[in-house]
Amino acid sequence: MLAMNYRGPYRVRADHKPDPVIEHPGDAIVRVTRTCICGSDLHLYHGMVPDTRVGHTFGHEFIGVVEDVGSDVQTLKVGDRVMVPFNLFCGSCFFCQHELYGNCHNTNPESTAVGAIYGYSHTAGGYDGGQAEYVRVPMADVGPMVIPDDIHDDDAVLLTDVTPTGYQAAEMGDISEGDTVVIFGAGPIGIIAAKSAWLMGAGRVIVVDEVEYRLEFVKRWAQCEVVNFREVNDMAEHIKKMTDWMGADVCIDCVGGDAAGSIAQTLTGRLMKAQAGSSTVLHWCINSVRKGGNVSIVGVYGPTFNMVPMGNVLNKGLTIRANQASVKRHLPRLIEHIREGRLNPKEIITHRVPLEEISDAYHIFSSKLDGCIKTVLIPPRAHEVRAVQASALH
Repeated sequence: MLAMNYRGPYRVRADHKPDPVIEHPGDAIVRVTRTCICGSDLHLYHGMVPDTRVGHTFGHEFIGVVEDVGSDVQTLKVGDRVMVPFNLFCGSCFFCQHELYGNCHNTNPESTAVGAIYGYSHTAGGYDGGQAEYVRVPMADVGPMVIPDDIHDDDAVLLTDVTPTGYQAAEMGDISEGDTVVIFGAGPIGIIAAKSAWLMGAGRVIVVDEVEYRLEFVKRWAQCEVVNFREVNDMAEHIKKMTDWMGADVCIDCVGGDAAGSIAQTLTGRLMKAQAGSSTVLHWCINSVRKGGNVSIVGVYGPTFNMVPMGNVLNKGLTIRANQASVKRHLPRLIEHIREGRLNPKEIITHRVPLEEISDAYHIFSSKLDGCIKTVLIPPRAHEVRAVQASALH
């Protein structure tokens, strides 16, 4: 099969790998029809996540058609169209029973921290991901969900990660009616978080980024205010000026360890890797939120230490919540939002690229070229992309 092949930082290519096979009676094999490049994939692409091994296939956002099932699989059959949450989870451990699917204790040898994630280094279990023609899906009875007939495939693929993650980012902020919410990062997750903040009762939403076309997009799509941090001397002071010197009620980190904006943080966190990524946005969130406010973190950092101003957290009485999104918990509500027209995730897709051109797709997305917001990869041939583009117009 054709699949993305990681060859080291900034080096990916489309390559031929063996087709996956049923390894356990609970497995399914899914033929991928759409998969995405996620901002989290860029942390791997940039060499920010430990134990990302040469030969690994990335991709934790994908949908497809069931091609084969193991003998124990009861809920899926060959031919079903399914969306596959990015979390691999067992459904029965303590954490799954509490709907913390991103923290499943049985799917990842490193499960003292994160659970398992498709295509996300061996720190997240080492499972090959969906930027391929076929994927092995373990525990197929508990993870995948059959796509409802009235949900477009483009919406469905964005329900496997970006939409639930943006939604949970807002949810973890515990937004009260009328709150001022500041979101750092105008990538796909920040864009969805901005829209979700309105759904949860925010009275004011401000999005911070440095890329003008992304700021223009989120301003238009989520009807929010925007700030270019390159035009600001001190981020915390600027947010306080915008909020009568109180600070925001909620700050959300949708960036993670690739954050720009501080020379010292970029040097120690991205170049020297002396900490688990640049913690610039963590500082901005902690220092920009009001006393007694909430900080929500969905931006990805490496699993080592970061230099974070915990004294400010204590003295300001902040509540910090962070996690990988528990995708399946959110799907019923998000499908309802899509059906009612309150959310239209597929509108953030700007690029549809053949899987064969994955190297170019990563370069465009990573370098923020060509107005790229969200990229969907279509396996396996270029002419199928045109068919998908045509279907997206209807």
